[in-house]
Amino acid sequence: RVRGCRSSVFLFFFWLLGVVCSLIPLHAKVQHFISYFRHTYPTFCTFWTYSVFVANLFLLFSQNACPVQDASFLSKILFWWFSGLVFKGYRSPLQAEDLWSLREEDTSEKIISDLEEEWTAERTKLQHTSIALGSRLPEQAQFLRKIQKEQSWGFCLLRTLARSFGHYFLNGTLCLMVHDAFMFSVPQVLSLLLGFMKDEDAPLWKGYFYASLMFLLSCLQSVFNHQYTYTCFTVGMRVKTAVMGLVYRKSLVVNSASRRTCTVGEIVNLVSADTQKLMDFVVYFNAVWLAPIEVTLCLFFLWQQLGPSALAGIATVIFIFPLNGFIARQRSKLQEIQMKYMDGRVKLMNEILNGIKILKFYAWEKAFLEQVLGYREKELKTLKKSQILYSVSLASFNSSSFLIAFAMFGVYVLIDDKNVLDAQKIFVSMALINILKTPLSQLPFAMSTTMQALVSLKRLGKFLCQDELKPDNVTKESFKSGERSLVDKHYCNGTFSWSKDGPACLKGISVRVPCGSLVAVVGHVGSGKSSLLSAILGETEKRSGAVSVKGSIAYVPQQAWIQNASLQDNILFGREKKESWYQRVLEACALLPDLDNLPAGDATEIGEKGLNLSGGQKQRVSLARAVCRKADVYLLDDPLSAVDAHVGQHIFNKVIGPKGILRDKTRVLVTHGMSFLPQADLILVLVDGEISERGSYQELLNRNGAFADFIHTFASSERKECFSEASQRGNITVVCVKSNCCLNVKKLSMTQFSFSGDTNSITIEPLPDSDEDHIPEDLGKLTKVDKARIGRVKLEMYIEYFRTIGLPLIVSIVFLYAFQQAASLSYNYWLSLWADQPVINGTQLNTDLKLGVYGALGFAQGIAIFGTTLAISLGCIIASRHLHLDLLNNVLHSPMSFFESTPSGNLLNRFAKEIDAIDNMIPDGLKMMLGYFFKLMEVCIIVLMATPFAAVIILPMAFLYGFIQSFYVATSCQLRRLESVSRSPIYTHLNETVQGASVIRAFNEQSRFIMGANHKVDHNQTAYFPRFVATRWLGVNLELLGNGIVLAASILSVMAKGTLSPGMVGLAVSHSLQVTGFLSWIVRSWTDVENNIVSVERVKEYADTPKEAAWSIEGSSLPPSWPQKGTIEFQDYGLQYRKGLELALKGISVHIKEREKIGIVGRTGAGKSSLALGIFRILEAAKGQIYIDGINIAEIGLHDLRSRITIIPQDPVLFSGSLRMNLDPFDAYSDEEVWNALELAHLKNFVSELPDKLNHECSEGGENLSLGQRQLVCLARALLRKTNILVLDEATAALDLETDTLIQSTIRSQFEDCAVLTIAHRLNTIMDYTKVIVMDKGHIIEMDSPSNLIAKRGQFYYMCREAGLL
Repeated sequence: RVRGCRSSVFLFFFWLLGVVCSLIPLHAKVQHFISYFRHTYPTFCTFWTYSVFVANLFLLFSQNACPVQDASFLSKILFWWFSGLVFKGYRSPLQAEDLWSLREEDTSEKIISDLEEEWTAERTKLQHTSIALGSRLPEQAQFLRKIQKEQSWGFCLLRTLARSFGHYFLNGTLCLMVHDAFMFSVPQVLSLLLGFMKDEDAPLWKGYFYASLMFLLSCLQSVFNHQYTYTCFTVGMRVKTAVMGLVYRKSLVVNSASRRTCTVGEIVNLVSADTQKLMDFVVYFNAVWLAPIEVTLCLFFLWQQLGPSALAGIATVIFIFPLNGFIARQRSKLQEIQMKYMDGRVKLMNEILNGIKILKFYAWEKAFLEQVLGYREKELKTLKKSQILYSVSLASFNSSSFLIAFAMFGVYVLIDDKNVLDAQKIFVSMALINILKTPLSQLPFAMSTTMQALVSLKRLGKFLCQDELKPDNVTKESFKSGERSLVDKHYCNGTFSWSKDGPACLKGISVRVPCGSLVAVVGHVGSGKSSLLSAILGETEKRSGAVSVKGSIAYVPQQAWIQNASLQDNILFGREKKESWYQRVLEACALLPDLDNLPAGDATEIGEKGLNLSGGQKQRVSLARAVCRKADVYLLDDPLSAVDAHVGQHIFNKVIGPKGILRDKTRVLVTHGMSFLPQADLILVLVDGEISERGSYQELLNRNGAFADFIHTFASSERKECFSEASQRGNITVVCVKSNCCLNVKKLSMTQFSFSGDTNSITIEPLPDSDEDHIPEDLGKLTKVDKARIGRVKLEMYIEYFRTIGLPLIVSIVFLYAFQQAASLSYNYWLSLWADQPVINGTQLNTDLKLGVYGALGFAQGIAIFGTTLAISLGCIIASRHLHLDLLNNVLHSPMSFFESTPSGNLLNRFAKEIDAIDNMIPDGLKMMLGYFFKLMEVCIIVLMATPFAAVIILPMAFLYGFIQSFYVATSCQLRRLESVSRSPIYTHLNETVQGASVIRAFNEQSRFIMGANHKVDHNQTAYFPRFVATRWLGVNLELLGNGIVLAASILSVMAKGTLSPGMVGLAVSHSLQVTGFLSWIVRSWTDVENNIVSVERVKEYADTPKEAAWSIEGSSLPPSWPQKGTIEFQDYGLQYRKGLELALKGISVHIKEREKIGIVGRTGAGKSSLALGIFRILEAAKGQIYIDGINIAEIGLHDLRSRITIIPQDPVLFSGSLRMNLDPFDAYSDEEVWNALELAHLKNFVSELPDKLNHECSEGGENLSLGQRQLVCLARALLRKTNILVLDEATAALDLETDTLIQSTIRSQFEDCAVLTIAHRLNTIMDYTKVIVMDKGHIIEMDSPSNLIAKRGQFYYMCREAGLL
């Protein structure tokens, strides 16, 4: 009692029996008191006080409504401890803070810490067995062994889960067995009651006793059933937590080869759909073994009633079982196929959401929409086949009670004329057959669920047994100050690959890096520079050699990984903030000017993947994260490729260089820039994964090897490429080779930018698709949290859902249900008439006719059942198809601002879990609700026919049911919503983690991310736990009330003993026994439908969000070859990111002629990227117009516009699929044209060496290509489209200098006849352009040729001088 008010089972029963036993003496005392008041006054008072005291104790322990840990025994078994939350939910919609925290035994930390050790041991044992066997088996046997191993992964996982949760599950199984004992007792008592009705001399008290006993047994049956279900759902919840935890932890350690086979979409499916299948398995598994036992017991009791005729029932069961076993197996196969298509669809949707900006720029939405719909159609086709089989299964099982009764009664009356079917035989048999229906109906569902769970276990086991990164890939040693810190590859022949069987990505590597040195790694695209850093991090497969690292590591990846968190959280990355150091890091990484532009400074929320930051800003944040860490070894993978030259120079001086804040640290810098190479202590030149040269800058030049040739060639080529002021240019070249101040120049020339002026005047590039103004005003908050709606689901949502099904189908469904129950009522009433038929000479007359009518009515009902289930399934598939299509169209038609503010996890949740609920849960709920509703109508009619006085009990009880249901639905619906919205962050976090796993590992932050995942899963389970308890609360209380109808029907029958025939009593009482189940199932299925209609509500949520303009306009008179000239005219053009904000572009008026090459330059926030967004109508005009070839672009469709102009974006995005699909998703070009584009993009040699050439499968995000190769693919897309207008946004950031030179010359030659707009981050790339537009604060302040602008000595002149060009 230290933790609160608790009562034991023994105390509860002691006081309960004390109260019950004291009632009899209390009655006697009251009688005595009335007679002898004066004599017995003290005794009476003492006894009365004792009785009240005992009753109070009983009430104190039974009516404690606190949560489960401190609830009394009675409160626990009747779930009264939950009532407080139900009342609170009825008074006002529940919020997340109203929910209880999880019990300790349900928390992720407790569950996974115990499970993880067992799973690791199990997996290790399995791997050792495989290795031992594999080494001795021939090749063919090894292949069979591999298949067997895949099967055993799932069983290993099941074994581990059983060890952890089996004991608690067995408690529930015990409750189920006790429930079954009470369930089989009820027909025996019914037999006694019907015997009493036949016996005219039987005393009346016997009838009342049997009626009360039947009521008590029904109540106990309800209590034990719900305790069992509560236990199963609790175990299911823990299994879900355990599996989610294991999958999340696995995603942090899986190696790169395995990662490529498991996309983010598939991993999201594992934690959404597959965990749900396991939860269902826990709930229904016992039916797999217990149902056959229940069937056997039913048949045993039937034998007692009908003798050998019961064997006919066994024959019917034997016929039904294999049929449904076959159907279950077929549905399992279809389920596996459907899951495969669902995986593909969710994976593709994940990629679409990640690359939505590219889809919009290229007008590719339709191509990808068709791909998604292709998957969806296959998924629905498979689902339709599965539902047809399920309809056959349901029809056979729902007709099973009739088929068994028909077979047994038919055989019974036909084998002997003396066999008489009286009320006792018929209705006790029917009660037993109704019991038989439960295991028979559960069995196919249990078998189906088990088959689905085995598929899910296999999928989960396969993922959890994927190869992991080996800890011994890298030997990590602690670093003590004064020691030499080494990144040391000991073996001369160190060989590394990305997978066990793949080709080596690094060969013959031998490097030793002393403490505090700066190592530069250079080489062509795809030469293995990033692989070298990955080998140091232990991300690659070590074939031979060894890697040893002393001290902690900080890593800056080539593509910055940014979390959906505040800027400060991204930089600190879990570390404590030290203000002075933090400010120093911000200044060194040139982030201070950015903070001034962000609405809440460093507290501004950054969108997923840094959506509201430019490429350069993302790289600087990524670098600041590493610098802030104060690590011993820094691995920098081309971190300055995306930043402006003068910013790059500043960062090199302040961070990386000899005078930077990392000067005492070991730095390995991958780069394509060369100006700072003289300052590197060691330069490694990589060619095809091998170190071809190494040494200091001067040593390499003196050797006159490939590196020296490259330097000289490049220096001479740049002199040819530069604009006419050759003498000036030559001087600059000399300065740049000798100066050591600047970093990473990569355009046509080797001219470097010098840095001058105060560091605070550094400028950074603006946001490519969103200005600082685009961030909402509430202090830097960007993303919209997935919020739960409140209140009950509106009627409009049901109307919307049923409208998609269609009125003719709905009318057919209602008619078939009415016909089905009319047939059922008819054959049941026919049985009661048969039972009451008088026996003449030991036989009944016209048994053949009676049997024939009974059979005809029953078979008519069976056909109607098949028709109704099939009609509902097909109707729901039609609705599901429409809802998914609407969701997909709504999302793809949304503007970019929608994707910046909506986390991808929210959208993925809609496409995965919510669509799955609409596909599967709503049809099942509707079938159940309508089926039980019509059955209830039938039962009420039968009971009222037998005992009209029962209306006095049935009608008030109906109102009471409605009252309880209104309480329940309000709470349950809101809990469903809260559970749904708390699920989205799990997927978002998982998505983010998988993409940034290498960074998380490099910074050794796995435990922090695991804690974050635990917190999100626990938050979700906090809503899920009360949600399933609510169903138990409803079920047990409704069933106790429903048992009142059993009591009423029995008592009223006993009272009307003389007037009622045994046939009608049997009919009424046997059917009233089913009312309890029917009523609770109606409310439960109704609630399930309402809960799952929330999925429809959430899918329809995006119908009302703002949409883009139409993709194409019908009847458009746009010429097919538009734009022919490529002229662009801005007329007083203004643009704003959101209504009410200041214009980002103000009064832009400019005319760009055909074939002109325009460079656009300006400081941060000047609006240069906004111009590009305006041309592509990513943002719509606030005022003015843009004309292309004299046509106002606002008057044409978005796809008509975007497909006729081309952009090469800063971030190269590829999608999983063939290389050809990535270049030409519409199949609009011939192979010859595609090869030609690849040749011009310098990719032909690479692609022709691939085994599948153009059909080479790109992994998710193009991860199996280097960043440089991905940028070349983006260039090939532009060359393939070759429109008359080209926009370049720092398009060759990740290329080495030689390739960059070739690409620039390709662009100049291939797009010579086109208008080219270059958003320039480096001024030297545009010095030979026709015109340069200089922008500032949304205005064009200068526009002329570069030479004229320099001569005018305006802002462009100062920018050139600052960049070291003058």
